[in-house]
Amino acid sequence: MTVTPMMAQYLDIKAQYPDALLFYRMGDFYEMFFEDAVNAAEALDIALTKRGKHDGNDIPMCGVPVHAAEGYLLTLIRKGFRVAVGEQLESPAEAKKRGSKSVVKRDVVRLVTPGTLTEDSLLEARRHNFLVAYAELRDQAALAWADISTGAFHVMPLARVRLSPELARLAPSELIVADGPAYDLTRPLADEYHIPLTPLGKASFDSTAAEKRICALFNVGALDGFGTFTRAEVSAMGALVDYLEITQKGKLPLLQPPLQEAEDRTVQIDAATRRNLEITRSLSGGRAGSLLAVVDRTVTPGGARLLEQRLSSPSRSLDVIAARLEGLDAMVSDHTLCSALRDDLRKTPDLDRALSRLALERGGPRDLAAIRNALTQGEAIRTGVAGFELPHLLTDAVAKLGGFDALLDLLDASLIAEPPLMARDGGFIAEGYDAELDEARTLRDEGRSVIAGLQKQYAEQTGITSLKIKHNNVLGYFIETTATHSEKMLSAPLSETFIHRQTTANQVRFTTVELSELETKILNAGNLALEIEKRLYQSLSTAILDMAARLNQAARGFAELDLITALADLARAENWSRPRVDTSRTFHVEGGRHPVVEQALRQQGGEAFVANDCDLSAQDGAAVWLLTGPNMAGKSTFLRQNALIAILAQMGSYVPAEVAHIGMVSQVFSRVGASDDLARGRSTFMVEMVETAAILNQADNRAMVILDEIGRGTATYDGLSIAWATLEHLHEVNQSRALFATHYHELTQLAAKLDGVENATVAVKEWEGEVIFLHEVRKGAADRSYGVQVAQLAGLPTAVVERARDVLDMLEQGARDHGAAKIQIDDLPLFAASPAPQPRAPAGPSPLESLLAEIHPDDLSPREALDALYQLKDAAKAQ
Repeated sequence: MTVTPMMAQYLDIKAQYPDALLFYRMGDFYEMFFEDAVNAAEALDIALTKRGKHDGNDIPMCGVPVHAAEGYLLTLIRKGFRVAVGEQLESPAEAKKRGSKSVVKRDVVRLVTPGTLTEDSLLEARRHNFLVAYAELRDQAALAWADISTGAFHVMPLARVRLSPELARLAPSELIVADGPAYDLTRPLADEYHIPLTPLGKASFDSTAAEKRICALFNVGALDGFGTFTRAEVSAMGALVDYLEITQKGKLPLLQPPLQEAEDRTVQIDAATRRNLEITRSLSGGRAGSLLAVVDRTVTPGGARLLEQRLSSPSRSLDVIAARLEGLDAMVSDHTLCSALRDDLRKTPDLDRALSRLALERGGPRDLAAIRNALTQGEAIRTGVAGFELPHLLTDAVAKLGGFDALLDLLDASLIAEPPLMARDGGFIAEGYDAELDEARTLRDEGRSVIAGLQKQYAEQTGITSLKIKHNNVLGYFIETTATHSEKMLSAPLSETFIHRQTTANQVRFTTVELSELETKILNAGNLALEIEKRLYQSLSTAILDMAARLNQAARGFAELDLITALADLARAENWSRPRVDTSRTFHVEGGRHPVVEQALRQQGGEAFVANDCDLSAQDGAAVWLLTGPNMAGKSTFLRQNALIAILAQMGSYVPAEVAHIGMVSQVFSRVGASDDLARGRSTFMVEMVETAAILNQADNRAMVILDEIGRGTATYDGLSIAWATLEHLHEVNQSRALFATHYHELTQLAAKLDGVENATVAVKEWEGEVIFLHEVRKGAADRSYGVQVAQLAGLPTAVVERARDVLDMLEQGARDHGAAKIQIDDLPLFAASPAPQPRAPAGPSPLESLLAEIHPDDLSPREALDALYQLKDAAKAQ
């Protein structure tokens, strides 16, 4: 069956993008057809209609307005779709020049995928949007990642075993791999972390072609100036660039030169530990409740992104950490300067993303204004810190903000204060900047007054006061006078200026060359003004992009200043202290607190957080605290807070403690809590064992390890055996600094046998059969777990709690009499069911309560108040 030329064009374009929805531009709408329309209508909850027939069937159709397309794109991307945006490349009038039935030329100008977004409305301002490429070449592997919305570009070699932890650290929006074995390898990881996975042909990963591609991108002859890269690193970077060429249709983003990272420069944190410690995301998956949410006081998007990056990748370089802490010291000690800087930073737009949009030709006048405003704030900051002696890190950051005087003058002179979003809207160039534009605007906006001035001029020239300049749709502008006066205008010398056009019954109409030219200018003034503004927009964009490298450095300077001042504000407000970080194996914390739990308690208006000390210092061998105590007493909180203190210290922050001395930590491992992984067929115990195995196989003697309830997911003796062996392995083989929480009190005996193991317990107090949690960690071992009391607090029925106490007493008595191995269920009497307890009648007030009710403090003299106090004391004794 024949198809219309328009539908033939659609099908031809769609065939090139079978895995994407095609947004097919038709006037003011992006239309979708066939299966695309069905899927999009369901995903977007919009009406599904039809247009014509194909192979005898109706063609499903739906569409979205062009002006609102970004919102629909965001929904589709979040639901896992990729979108090919097909634009009109010419106007209908231009198409008709080729023939009345010619179809407007269209083609895809951009492939929108999760990892290639640049629009503010499609991105989280305070998070990076990383596109990651993973490459394997023989015995090498590497990871490259870029955020095209900011220009960040990184690469690192890594062993295959490190792929999962790095993906957990970067949390990419999209992962690129070579089709074949690499795709099969990464598919489970992509599913686990909910990362869209995109296969590319092997040619994209060819290292020789990749090197040429990267050199062309940065216009260099070789990559040596950027560093020494493995073939796998080159392959990963080249594949990423190739994918950007495919998706951006040749308009490559403004990427910064690749920054090479290494595993030994940052603290290694695996996926399970990131999840357990809730560093950047809480266990529920959101930002709220995470460490990042609590410590984030940044006031710029760039600063927020830098904070997340450093929290995710704490440093292992003593010089880097020291420089960051030195800068932080200066801002903590000078509150006035810190506050002034934060005020200036609050007014600073997102320089990185504005620059990126301009480079990809997706920007607008507001991006020009954003860069102008950022540079203005940069000058304000430089002026504000003039005369202050600042540490090197701050001095370097401030220096990056300068050197833009000419560009700032250009943008100040050319732009209005609040430009429109799109260049096509016009009106963003300031008056007085361009004479031709001012003239066009005058004609466009003041055409009537210009015509009136010309009419006055002609009336004076001819001496005909009744002369008028009028307009109609047939003649346009014309000069009209009466027949009596027309003879004068038809005669020399006026006839040389005024040209006869039309005679009516009572009037004669003329024109002049000047009037005709003015008419053309007035009619074209609107379009001319817009074209001039578009030309000036391109000129300003070019001026900005010519300084892109230095502007990227300025963005780094803003982010660094924002992060340092934000951490200073946090430290001052929360009473955090500067940690001492060195190359020893010390871990000494006094008055340590969990920042997230402390904030939650404050917001709930409840009890104050109980601070605790921790000392895992050891110059040789292991240093392990074996922590016992009841559930709900705060063991897990204590474990987590010490791991978080180490992470905060090595990212270069003050920490929630009175004193903290942290010997360099190379790895942080956490196994705290577990749940079934049904999708992968793993029970809770299996998840626990997999995480424990990862720790024992990887932890070195500089690792910080926190383990909670190892072995609790299986039978008692199996679990005790596993926990026992795990503790010994940590001590003898890994020789790590570790906190090991357990309910197996038998393990406390190991403290006497293993030199690096000490017992600690979370203190509780019993009061009239109930347990009160003191949340205080002390040296020593707990004698029991208080599980029955915790069950009572949880609300178990009274009968169940009482029965549990009876069974516990019998089990403990049996263990004393016969040994634990001899306890048999048959030896225990069964629970005797009884009717549900009837609610008791409320008891009357006690004598003490009655006496209190009779006392009215406001009516008592000092002597009477003292007598009342003695009466209360006597009543309490009697009760």
